[in-house]
Amino acid sequence: MSDPRKKVVRQKVSGNESARDDFSSKFSPIEQQLKEDFRRLKKVEKEGFIKPSETRIFAVANQKGGVGKTSTVVNIAAAMAQNGLKVLVIDADPQGNASTALGMPPAGLERTIYNVFLRGLQLKDIVREVESIPGLFVAPSFIDLASVDMDLMNDDDKLYRLKEAIDVYVNDASDQDRIDYIFIDCPPSMSLLPLNALIAAHEVLIPVQAEYYALEGLSQLLRTITTVQESNNPQLKISTILITMVTTNTNLGEDVISNVRDYFPDITLKTVIPRSIRIAEAPSFGETVITYDPRSTGAIAYIAAAQEITHKG
Repeated sequence: MSDPRKKVVRQKVSGNESARDDFSSKFSPIEQQLKEDFRRLKKVEKEGFIKPSETRIFAVANQKGGVGKTSTVVNIAAAMAQNGLKVLVIDADPQGNASTALGMPPAGLERTIYNVFLRGLQLKDIVREVESIPGLFVAPSFIDLASVDMDLMNDDDKLYRLKEAIDVYVNDASDQDRIDYIFIDCPPSMSLLPLNALIAAHEVLIPVQAEYYALEGLSQLLRTITTVQESNNPQLKISTILITMVTTNTNLGEDVISNVRDYFPDITLKTVIPRSIRIAEAPSFGETVITYDPRSTGAIAYIAAAQEITHKG
């Protein structure tokens, strides 16, 4: 015979769940998102951004294209700069998308990171401050950078050109001008450019798109990072994974987030970046989403992710 007390308990639980459902149903998905955005902003305001004791250098890499890599670079950097940190973006992708998003389209630029790779100029000669975001600086790219593999093919130190340039730039800066964060935007390949970035960096930030093959696409990158750690840069560590392009309220999105966090529990950010029209269209106006639509869900997510990175250092 069944225990009648169990029926009572089940009825009470069911009643509580029904009450919660009734409460949730009072708010539309848009209203719920607005409440979540407000909560995130209040948390950011309360906890603030932490200034590191020394410059943190990130290579932002994923050999799979279309994962939100450049969007992550420019928006994380912009969010940090707007909150009092000094940030340098090094655009090491010949497409120059990071430069464009920061208001410096490559066409017409005479001094770019390409000149630094060839040792024609130092970083300080090409770095420019973003007009709309004080404290945010960019070392712009140009399509000529695509030929750097051939240009440096016979040079013994070709893997260390970027590290050499960054070391000089950081060491020569006064305390007042010291950069807090450097983000290197890598192309989606394993050519000379991303290898230079991995050797120059202290940390790797990997954007992972919330899609079915998300983890499979990481295998080659992880092997490359291991090789660099063993041969060129033993201090390099994968410190951050950011899940991007999340479609809310879908089983696939939730499954991917769960899988990534199961594999990388200590380095996956709590914040995820939603799929957003505002994030996608901001670069066409030469802006980050942080300045283009600062109260959009995408902008607030990147602000929260940027803050989380500063607290994890």
